[in-house]
Amino acid sequence: MKNWSDDNPKASLMKRKRAAIVDAALQEFLDSGYAQASMDRIASAAGVSVKTVYRHFENKDDLFSTVMKAACSVNGLEELDGLDEQPEDPATEPDKPWLSLPPEQALPLAGIELLQHVFSKDQLSLYRVVTQDAHRFPELGQRYREQVTEGIIEHCIRYLERWADTEKWKIASKRNAAFVFSALLRANLFEEVLLGLRIPDENEIKAQADTAAKNMLILLKAGAL
Repeated sequence: MKNWSDDNPKASLMKRKRAAIVDAALQEFLDSGYAQASMDRIASAAGVSVKTVYRHFENKDDLFSTVMKAACSVNGLEELDGLDEQPEDPATEPDKPWLSLPPEQALPLAGIELLQHVFSKDQLSLYRVVTQDAHRFPELGQRYREQVTEGIIEHCIRYLERWADTEKWKIASKRNAAFVFSALLRANLFEEVLLGLRIPDENEIKAQADTAAKNMLILLKAGAL
């Protein structure tokens, strides 16, 4: 698709069309699942032609990837017109505030941030769509891993790399350690939330993050990771 300069009136129109397509696609994926989602229905809901949809997105997989990217952005799916055509470079993302804090402060804050994200309505809905159809479309699970899981894990790895020497942590695999922290945060709570059995409030999320952080520190100090 042709790229327009930012000051070209057509650039703004193309961004609005792209945002409308992603917004319509989100609802279609949530309503129908990935397998049954229709590009025709997405185009109709977005008020564009199917040809226009394929000008912006190569295929359904590419479109779903962009929906996940939108859900993972700072403002979730509320500012879709800010999406551009090229994926963001993770190296250009601003540091998380907690990356510069000592472990006793940083890990609980990181945990709260991760849990709030994972338990958001958009993320839970997309996770259900992925798990529903991933067995039939392996690339769907791979896309989810790349767009969602890896971003979370990379931030944890960056923290461990930054503080391991200072704290004298002996970590065999920082990547595995990051997954352990993620698992500790979700333990006993994620399944209940996913199944709709409970909706944790801010106090529950904080308590869960605090417990996970304490257990993570015990493992780190013991050299068990």
